[in-house]
Amino acid sequence: MPGAAANGLGFLSARNRLTALGWGPFFAHQMRAGDGAPGRIMATERTGVRIALGDEERTAPLGGRWYRLTPEHRPTVGDWVAFDRAAGRIERLLERRSVLKRIGAGTRGEIQLMGANIDTLFIVAACHETLNLARIERYLNLAEQGGIEAVLVLTKRDLAAAPDEQVRKAGGLRPALSIACVDARCAESVEALEPWRRPGATIALAGPSGVGKSTLVNTLSGAVVQATGTIRQGDGKGRHTTTRRSLHPLPDGSLLLDAPGLRELKIPAAEARDVAEVLATIEALAKSCRFANCRHGTEPDCAVRAAIAAGELDPHRLDRYRELKGEVTRR
Repeated sequence: MPGAAANGLGFLSARNRLTALGWGPFFAHQMRAGDGAPGRIMATERTGVRIALGDEERTAPLGGRWYRLTPEHRPTVGDWVAFDRAAGRIERLLERRSVLKRIGAGTRGEIQLMGANIDTLFIVAACHETLNLARIERYLNLAEQGGIEAVLVLTKRDLAAAPDEQVRKAGGLRPALSIACVDARCAESVEALEPWRRPGATIALAGPSGVGKSTLVNTLSGAVVQATGTIRQGDGKGRHTTTRRSLHPLPDGSLLLDAPGLRELKIPAAEARDVAEVLATIEALAKSCRFANCRHGTEPDCAVRAAIAAGELDPHRLDRYRELKGEVTRR
């Protein structure tokens, strides 16, 4: 059974170890008499989870009672729980401050939890290639739905011919979108992410394979936490290198949650917000169209197409709007 030192916090007192893992009044106020010990789930295993308590780490199986619940109500990495030391099991799942989830790959359409109690989502994309703005928009939407601050991290700056132009293009996605353009291999370059790496804060990574997520994890950690994969010949895409979701305490006091699997993204229909919130500019313009059901195609007096013609609206933003709205309709 690994001890508390396994998470790199062994020199702290039990209470301070919990604080270093993100414990605070929001969770403390939820504890009840007889709840046992508070702990945070640090990793998901095949049949259970690894939990960091104030003075030790324990591995706990997830029994049948949890699997009788919907996936959204089961413990996931980043969750805070009340743990029964004697029985070696999770007694209660504490309310989450935030959650990152998606519709799982395949045809069943089940909700899949990627992580809980995340403060900031680093959306990772490589700036030396054409940015997939529609994909980034989806990541932004997932963060917004989950109550998580989003930061776009453009990697491979050293390979980009015009990195500042890539930053400008990405900046059109949101008026106040935070963007950092870095060389993920360089610790000095990655210092641009320092504003979000405060002690006790939890950061998650999301992005397609091959954009440098594992390299970024290793640079932030100051050690090889995850293996970095090679690039496949033929399509330039990276091989999958991360096999589970886990939470890593970093030297600066923040925690990094790497959530593999966020490649095929679908918006949960039950929770997808009105597209007016996702692309408010389009919907605001649409109110001035002649027809209430205007598709912004060939209809006369379309305010959206007029804004595009006047150079006031990026036509790609209309394409992203259609894609997102179409996906919600199909669910």
